[in-house]
Amino acid sequence: MEHLTQEELIAGLDGILKSPKDKGTLKLIVRRPETEQREVLKEGSLDPANGLVGDNWLTRGSRATDDGSAHPEMQLNIMNSRVIALVAQNPERWALAGDQLFIDMDLSPENLPPGTRLSIGSAVIEVTSPPHTGCKKFVARFGLDAMLFVNSGIGKQLNLRGINAKVIKEGTIRTHDIVEKLAG
Repeated sequence: MEHLTQEELIAGLDGILKSPKDKGTLKLIVRRPETEQREVLKEGSLDPANGLVGDNWLTRGSRATDDGSAHPEMQLNIMNSRVIALVAQNPERWALAGDQLFIDMDLSPENLPPGTRLSIGSAVIEVTSPPHTGCKKFVARFGLDAMLFVNSGIGKQLNLRGINAKVIKEGTIRTHDIVEKLAG
């Protein structure tokens, strides 16, 4: 599959900028049971101890912690559905991004600063501060221009690569659930 150029990606920015601010929609749930494996779910369970139940976040660990254990502030990776639709070009390729939740919502730090809580289904999650950036796998799957786009000045300003979050209140989430910003 041909990857989009910087110019083509920038041309798609107008659609991304129209993302809802306060109430969005959960478009896709992806569980990663093992490294490089993806399961697209219609329904998932979020748990404060495990994140997305059945995902390998807890067992995979993190390079961002001193002891290599799972980073508690990076339990969930969330990407804007309009960004992945542009970058992946095909809905069947969305899961390759490696994120668990894809939502149609403005993920910019101006709209969702760390500490912001979101309700999804019967669960509540909280946006955390560690940055979410593209990696070698993102480049291999979507092209260097896609990584440069999401990590550009405007890309970082809008969190185009996505955000990290943690589960505050356990609950069930389903595709097409409303994602709503909770009052601070």
